[in-house]
This record gives sequence, structure tokens and C-alpha cells, in this order.
Amino acid sequence: MGYFLSLAKRIDRLLLALPLSFAFISIVMIASITYDGEHMLNRSIVVQAASYLIGYVAVAAVLLVDYQLFARYEKLIYVCALLFQLSVYTPLGTDMETGSLAWIDLGITTMQPSELVRILFVLVFANFLSRMRDALATIKGVLLSMLYAAPFLALIMKQDVGSGLVLAVMCVGMVFCAGINGKLFGRFAALFLVAIPVLYRFMEGYQKDRIDAFLHPENLSIRATWHVYQAKIAIGSGGLFGKGLFSGTQKELNFLPVQESDFIFAVLAEELGFVGGVALICLYLVFLLRLWRISGKAKELYGSLIVIGVLTMFAFQIFENIGMTMGLMPVTGIPLPFVSSGGTAVAANMLALGLVLNVGIRNKTINF
Repeated sequence: MGYFLSLAKRIDRLLLALPLSFAFISIVMIASITYDGEHMLNRSIVVQAASYLIGYVAVAAVLLVDYQLFARYEKLIYVCALLFQLSVYTPLGTDMETGSLAWIDLGITTMQPSELVRILFVLVFANFLSRMRDALATIKGVLLSMLYAAPFLALIMKQDVGSGLVLAVMCVGMVFCAGINGKLFGRFAALFLVAIPVLYRFMEGYQKDRIDAFLHPENLSIRATWHVYQAKIAIGSGGLFGKGLFSGTQKELNFLPVQESDFIFAVLAEELGFVGGVALICLYLVFLLRLWRISGKAKELYGSLIVIGVLTMFAFQIFENIGMTMGLMPVTGIPLPFVSSGGTAVAANMLALGLVLNVGIRNKTINF
């Protein structure tokens, strides 16, 4: 008991409390979006609140286990994660009317395996890179790292490009911080840039539309361009202090698509204005800085890379989601962490936070 009490005293209380702020913002914005004029409480709000409760239970459970224990079961976690990602191809798999087979139907709810698989991937890839640290100075070492991540990238990218991009950025961030040779990193980055036109030819039609919309923002005949155009109107019309909760016209008139998820920041900016948008971004910056602080204090590379993987996951999602509503990034369908509606995403984000806190409280050996 004394051991766990000593660990509890080390927990980053601010980092543990920040999700409560995100939960409040999320539930208020979802309520504003889904309010029908009579009933305030609805299924979306209940699911979001329940997901946060489940998430905090997951954080508590993760904190009880020394994160270094996960390294011992790298192969088992690797295989289980891949099998879980493949579960969408079983009778439980469903496309959720999006055309993308990326969810499983559990009866009472649906789940997107990639949200949880990304967290499992961080655990195994961090351990792999910590073993391969010296080899990352060679082309062979970098190629082995790419091969290690390839099955996850291929599966997730096939099912959901947005989730695949998040995983790819996580890989890059972790490999970079693991100590890859700078020249090699530059060469592989250049090779990827050269390959983009080739990759474009193999994309699905809707994926090409999103790229075209980003490259040609003036062409409103492209569906994705129209969505971004409406999001910009919403953000701009919010002014300094916004139109007030439940009063967003772009939202009420249904000009904004996927309001509870992809474009929830546009709703927030319209109703709470520039001040509300900046306040949320500041909360995210504090959150990311606390993650960075823990990564630097980790007692070994494995723990540091776990935190880096989680940090890059959150940082890219935040930047991409807010950026796409402003036309600064292509539309990818990536949700806004902790704020967008989505039970699986919230629970997975809280689980990732639990891993970071786990590393943080065990950054030094406790002696009695």
C-alpha cells in the first residue's frame, strides 16, 4: 500500500484534471448541437459522459501496472493488436454507412478498433525502437522499423485514411526521437514527398476530392471545399465573443456537416467566438506541454518513447482537426481529441493519458 501511495503523490494532478475541462466543453457543445428545443439530455450526451467515466476507470487501472511490464509481452500485444484490427472483417464488422469498413457492431454500441490499436502499437513500437536505437543510424535499421510498423499502417490506412495518417505521424515522431540519423531521416522524408503524386493515383475518389479541395479552395463544386467554406463562415461570423450557446446559425441551418465530430471546433468558434476558440487551444497547449515534460523526465528510452507516441498522436489530431476547419489542412475526418463526440475515441484517449501518467509516476525508483 505504501508503494502505491508513494506513486500517487507523484501524479501530475493538472494533467489528470485537464480532461475534466475538455469533458465539460465537449458535453456543452454536443448539447448545443443536438438540442431539439425540448429535451436537453440525449443519447449522445449520455454516451460522451459515460465514456469519460469509463476512461477515468481505465486510467486508474493502468496506473496500477508498471508500464515496463508491457515490454515483456511485446510479441503477444503485437499479435493481439493486429487480430483486433482484423475484427472488422468478421461478421461484427460494419461500415456505419460511410462506405469504410472500420467499425465493429457490439449490439448496444459500435467501436472503431483503430482507436485502441494505436495505443497498443505505441507500447510495442516503443519497445522495438528502444532495442533498435543503435541500428537507426543505418538504412537497414530504418527499413526494419518501417517493416515492423507496416502491417498496422497498411490495415488502418485501408480502413480509415484519417486514422492511418495519425499512426504514420506517430511512427515518424517516435523514430525521430529514438535517435535516427538526421541525414537518413531527410532522405526518407524526401522520398515520401516524391512518392505523393504516385500515391494520389491509387487513392479512392472521395480521398482525391479532399486533396483537390485543399489544393483548389476556390472550387465550391467539390463537396469537401463546400464544407470547409461553411466552416470558415461559422468561425468568422462568431466574432470576438460569439453568438452565444445554442445560437449558431450555421449549425442550426445545418450548413455545417458532421457537427458533433469533425467540425465541432467550427460550432464552438461560432457560438463562443475567438475568445472561446483561443481558450480551448490554450488548454490543449498546456496539455501537450505537460506530456512533453513527462517524456523528458522518463527514466529510460522505452518510457520516453511511449509518451512521445501519445504526444504526437494528440498534437497531430489537434492541429489537423482545427486546421481543416480553417482550410489550412485537408479534410481527413480526424476528430478533435476529448471534445468531438465518440465513445471509443474518448476512452482510447483516456487510456493513452493513463499510460503517460504511468510513465510520469515511475520516473524514479522508490526506496523504502
